[in-house]
Amino acid sequence: MSTPPTPIEARAVLIVDDEPQACKWFARRYGDEFAVLVAGGVVEALAVLAERGAEVAVLLTDYRMPQHSGVDLLAAAAEHHPHVVRVLMSAYADKDVALQAINLGRVEHMLEKPLDEALTRRVLREALAQARQRAHDRGLADRRAAMLRETLGFLAHEVRTPLATVSGYLAALRERHADGTSPPREAAPGDTLRMIEAAQRRADYAQSLVTSFVNTAREAYRPDPGVPLTAAELVRAVEREYPFDTHERERLRTALDDDFPVPGRQRDLLYLVLCTLIKNALQAQRAQQEPVPRVTVALQRQPRPALAVIDNGPGLPSALKGRLTREPVDSGSGGSGMGLLFCRRVMQSIGGDIEVGDADGGGAVVTLWFPVEDNK
Repeated sequence: MSTPPTPIEARAVLIVDDEPQACKWFARRYGDEFAVLVAGGVVEALAVLAERGAEVAVLLTDYRMPQHSGVDLLAAAAEHHPHVVRVLMSAYADKDVALQAINLGRVEHMLEKPLDEALTRRVLREALAQARQRAHDRGLADRRAAMLRETLGFLAHEVRTPLATVSGYLAALRERHADGTSPPREAAPGDTLRMIEAAQRRADYAQSLVTSFVNTAREAYRPDPGVPLTAAELVRAVEREYPFDTHERERLRTALDDDFPVPGRQRDLLYLVLCTLIKNALQAQRAQQEPVPRVTVALQRQPRPALAVIDNGPGLPSALKGRLTREPVDSGSGGSGMGLLFCRRVMQSIGGDIEVGDADGGGAVVTLWFPVEDNK
């Protein structure tokens, strides 16, 4: 079974005229340059659009036809087939009506009958280019919307953990006050303050994730390229804002000399990606005593810009490595595997990719590959 055409493949001109000879003449005259479909009236044209609308880039219709006018047809097309560029043919006597239709937004181009061949070809070429641009813009908007939906789902998943931890700390503090002792009992001196500080770090992190999503949604529809950003600046932002537990910050090492530019408009999505990779590396080493846990974030410019997150933890089974970025997989460290799927989608959206492998000397390495043009 063949795949039906999509709006981005639209390239046909649908000519609508109640005079059969006029349709045949148009197809013969312009069929050398354009794919031509014909319809003998408004009802027939609507049927063609209903069945093959994804193929139609330009709708060219006569104004005067029995029962319904060409403007009625173009109004219906504007509502139900917005990717189609609408062109009206009219005789000189109908010019005022046609101009009124243009003012109402139902007509985008107008040709006067009898058609001038050179002018008609120019208008059709411009209309096809306009249809292609519409298809491109529509596809871009659809991809942006899909990415925002995925980011929102990922955000909901990621925020649950720090908020649950904050809730747990608050419950523990409440319990300490329940017996009425003053001051409240502590397992160790300063324990209450440490809990408050840990809860604050996680609340701040949850807030940074929400802010990242809001910024992503805002940036998705801005025409400007965004503020210039380098990979090292991205790493430093995560260093400042990630809610490291006690001694976790001491594990982190960075090698940022081989810095390179990254897409500024994707700053917040890339921030979420890097936070996810550092979180996964720290979780993999949670019970590790020897060797001393280490997580390294390293940059390289050549032969291709890349950011690698390397840990010296237990590593990953070979059977999982090829699946982790393609399907939800329980890696054994308590995660759902959804994070790496999200990371892969983000990297592919900017023309890059993600790779999971073994680190030298044991452990795992996750590499973010950036497009070469970002290193110019």
